[in-house]
Amino acid sequence: MATATSLCPSARKTEHTVHLISPKRHRVITLRLFTPLLVLAGVATSAQADGVDALKRFVQDVKSARASFSQVVTSPDGAKKKSASGTFEFQRPNNFRFDYTKPFEQTIVADGRKVWLYDADLNQVTVRNYDQALGATPAALLAGNSIERDFTLTAQPDEGGLQWVLATPRSKEGNLRTLRLGWRGNDLAALDIVDGFGQRSRLDFSRVEANAAISLQRFQYKPPAGADVLNQ
Repeated sequence: MATATSLCPSARKTEHTVHLISPKRHRVITLRLFTPLLVLAGVATSAQADGVDALKRFVQDVKSARASFSQVVTSPDGAKKKSASGTFEFQRPNNFRFDYTKPFEQTIVADGRKVWLYDADLNQVTVRNYDQALGATPAALLAGNSIERDFTLTAQPDEGGLQWVLATPRSKEGNLRTLRLGWRGNDLAALDIVDGFGQRSRLDFSRVEANAAISLQRFQYKPPAGADVLNQ
């Protein structure tokens, strides 16, 4: 989860970029590939309230978690779709880790002070300050503690068997147009993200372990030997 820094390591990968942390227009490592049916009138109000409540309970009660995810990125015109998969871990406050395994190997690690983004193809690590990289992003929403400070929450109609919440960034400076979170009961099931260019990213989570015992060492990062390290 964000958007954390979106870096463009190569033209081949730029179209797959997904902003989970905060984008810059200069070169940065990318998160790529890490985006309705109307409900019946009689159940709309209670379903919508449950979605917002589920998000608030998640932030209050879930202090750590790990999950697998699959991700599909769709171009603004809907013509192109790219897929990816990996694992996600977080521990409040502000520690998270994305490990993308397919189709490209990427790792994104944050410890509350720094965010490291590693692209295995380039053997390149980009390092940014946490506050600069995150802001009002999906990653910050999932791993942080201040959702109502950074986002306006609006209940959405049920869709696809999930209860949805729209989280709108209060800041207008980022590249995030909309962010929706889908819930199955109290469990986070999906993220649907649309960036400022109209590109949509849908992440579906599976094998979610709430309040998992995760070592803080998982959020400490040491660049591989010989990697090119860029500080921003």
